[in-house]
Amino acid sequence: MIMGTHMALTLYIHPLASFCHKVLIALYEAGTPFEAKVVDLMDPEENARYLEVWPVGKIPVLHDGARDRIVPETSIIIEYLDRHYPGNEPLLPRDEALALEARLWDRFFDLYIQVPMQKIVTDMLRVSGENDRRGVADAHAALATAYDLAERQLTDRRFAVGEAFTLADCAAAPALFYAGIVQPFSGTHPSLSAYFERLLERPSVQRTLAEAKPYFNMFPYKEAIPARFL
Repeated sequence: MIMGTHMALTLYIHPLASFCHKVLIALYEAGTPFEAKVVDLMDPEENARYLEVWPVGKIPVLHDGARDRIVPETSIIIEYLDRHYPGNEPLLPRDEALALEARLWDRFFDLYIQVPMQKIVTDMLRVSGENDRRGVADAHAALATAYDLAERQLTDRRFAVGEAFTLADCAAAPALFYAGIVQPFSGTHPSLSAYFERLLERPSVQRTLAEAKPYFNMFPYKEAIPARFL
């Protein structure tokens, strides 16, 4: 939706951030016009300005100018978009049981794959002597458990909760992209790997990764990024 010469929707993002990718994929799936505003949280002035938008300071955050609403938290943003700016296909299934399942697997990919992956990555950025070896070992163990659970869920399923692409798949694509770099699953989890390849075929996912590509050199594990993504 375009309001006059201004777009109603502004998404505050960083192009490298996996949680931002999740919402970008949802927007591209729906074909919803929006303006992306890149936030450099390392810049003190920019960070201070952003804290006026969302005091928690996390990205992404959606601003809906048409409704004068600030919408934080990726899962809530995608549900909000699905309600007010829907595409041709709903990202939250209309069937209540399936909707609950989609929300469950959305949380699964966020909490059990994204979060431990981020723990491993951010530990690489710590100055020497401040590393959390125990925490990183726990994160690797958590990923191993999550991969096994996902492998079971994705056997005989096209997408996370069935035949249709949903909110859960928006979460899964960036989670698996980055987690697969820090702890590969391609040789050990065939159903999960095949699912990830199906996600990579989506134009929404391809576009999101293409936009992230110029920033991959900032990723602490950049040497481990598979050549096909570079």
